[in-house]
Amino acid sequence: MRRAARWGAAVVLPAEAALVVCLVAGVRIPWPVLAAAEAAVGCVLAAEAAVLVRAWRRARRGGLSGRDAAGEAVRAAVPVPVRRLLAHEARVMASLVRWAARRPHGVGAGGTAVPYAGGQAAMAYGLLFVAVVETAVMAVLLADWPVAHAAALVLDVWGVLLVLGFHASCVVRPHVVGADGSLRVRYGALVDVAVPAGSVTAVRVEHRFPRGRPVEVAGGVLDLAVGGRTTVTVELDAPVEVVRPLGGRERARVLRLYADDPRAAVAALREGLGSRGAAC
Repeated sequence: MRRAARWGAAVVLPAEAALVVCLVAGVRIPWPVLAAAEAAVGCVLAAEAAVLVRAWRRARRGGLSGRDAAGEAVRAAVPVPVRRLLAHEARVMASLVRWAARRPHGVGAGGTAVPYAGGQAAMAYGLLFVAVVETAVMAVLLADWPVAHAAALVLDVWGVLLVLGFHASCVVRPHVVGADGSLRVRYGALVDVAVPAGSVTAVRVEHRFPRGRPVEVAGGVLDLAVGGRTTVTVELDAPVEVVRPLGGRERARVLRLYADDPRAAVAALREGLGSRGAAC
């Protein structure tokens, strides 16, 4: 049933979205088609609810509490990429609040924050300006179509918030060097890699311009590029797990990341290494 529910969602929900777009655009849809579409959506939702209930009951029979059983049911019924996307949007919105309150995330007592958002600030604010201009233009163009105007306004405002929230998540979630020499490497709310204390064997300032996506793992090397470059290279004595933005898992022994002040980041890491030291 779970597979049938997922296939149904993959087919029915995009079709429902297309119908909504047609209705907003003023296209007349015959009522039998609308009725069939709503019935299909209802069937998909019922199937998903049945999958959730069955998974919850199975977890309860396994001895889990109600709350733990609910979490297990969600993990069983909702695909990992969907859960991660929803969690990412929630963290992005929470980051806006932290940014306004100037409360960085995950920088504990004795920890040293290593900012990296400065490398993308110009691009982020440029995208934000374009999004705001697009919102204003669409508001003027669709002024005579209230429904389309309202739908476009909601989508555009949401887009503006996502752009601003993504930059805010990078500001409030810096890399963190722990007082014990541990390292936490992050890229906004997308990537969070924990390096245990004592795992760093070498750290150096190294300017590189990797090709491809900002988050890339290949050959045991993690590239976290900001503005198309990395400035610090960290070598480890053992691979660490890297969870990709959509849930894929990789292993990396070399971390290449960006820091606004790479020399300060390297100095903080070497100080945390203490007597072990780091190779230049």
